[in-house]
Amino acid sequence: MRVAVVGATGLVGTKMLQVLAERNFPVDELIPVASERSIGKEVQFKGKAFTVVSMADAIAAKPHVALFSAGGSTSLEWAPKFAEAGITVIDNSSAWRMDPAKPLVVPEVNASILTRADKIIANPNCSTIQMVVALQPLHQRYRIRRVVVSTYQSVTGTGKKAVDQLFNERAGKEGEMAYKYRIDLNALPQIDVFLVNGYTKEEMKMVNETKKIMGDDSIRVTATTVRIPVMGGHSESVNIEFETEFDLAELRQVLTEAPGVIVQDDPAQQLYPMPLWAHEKDEVFVGRIRRDETQARTVNMWIVSDNLRKGAATNAVQIAEYLLANEMF
Repeated sequence: MRVAVVGATGLVGTKMLQVLAERNFPVDELIPVASERSIGKEVQFKGKAFTVVSMADAIAAKPHVALFSAGGSTSLEWAPKFAEAGITVIDNSSAWRMDPAKPLVVPEVNASILTRADKIIANPNCSTIQMVVALQPLHQRYRIRRVVVSTYQSVTGTGKKAVDQLFNERAGKEGEMAYKYRIDLNALPQIDVFLVNGYTKEEMKMVNETKKIMGDDSIRVTATTVRIPVMGGHSESVNIEFETEFDLAELRQVLTEAPGVIVQDDPAQQLYPMPLWAHEKDEVFVGRIRRDETQARTVNMWIVSDNLRKGAATNAVQIAEYLLANEMF
């Protein structure tokens, strides 16, 4: 099994290498790929050093699968070239997510749509992934009509530059700015650029990707996405209206039994999901489960997950695991 990791020196690429090792994905030959300036550098994998190669050299090595985390423009240029060579690409950028010909996959939700013919598979947006893992079992049981979500997203979702900005500010040091404004001791109600409708690109990703992944355009979604000065994961306050009435105890049980979900919900013990606890975990944590007392058939939940793991690297590796288990390489 030959595996390429494109963007291997970046924040998500490094996490992909870590997750591949931790989950014991059968990597017989690792092919780390990065930008021109990183070619010849070394990355570590399972205690061994591997030399970073170019895109062309990676294609020539004929990996079975290539995990891409190198940005949208790189994916648009190179993913088709890998695919033409018969290599399955699992892409973490936004480049292919809304392409109707490309599957957008969260394994717990819709892995069954994958076929051997799919050579470019899109990994969804981090904030969408964790939300749909929790939504899908509830949609199957009660049918979701509408979702209102507000996110509280980690600086790691922006990348190393944002992490450096946060810690520079915390230390009182000058440095490069990932955001227009200070992030420490602040909250920025803008993630990505604003669109003509007044929503940000991140917010509309959540709207559109949720419908595509869950295979239901009738689900109405509205989002507000916010960057906050935390590490470890994204948090989401989610209000869900169903078509049918629900019993709260049964709803909790549905979530408890759902794949990839861990319910942390004990107000008496002040137990609820937090980024501090989700950090370096692969699951989606759900808590603060309570009926919306202002509207029928509606529930409130708090959803937290490590955005670099389940929100990016782990989801991509899980897709590769599914393809391998079903002999799709």
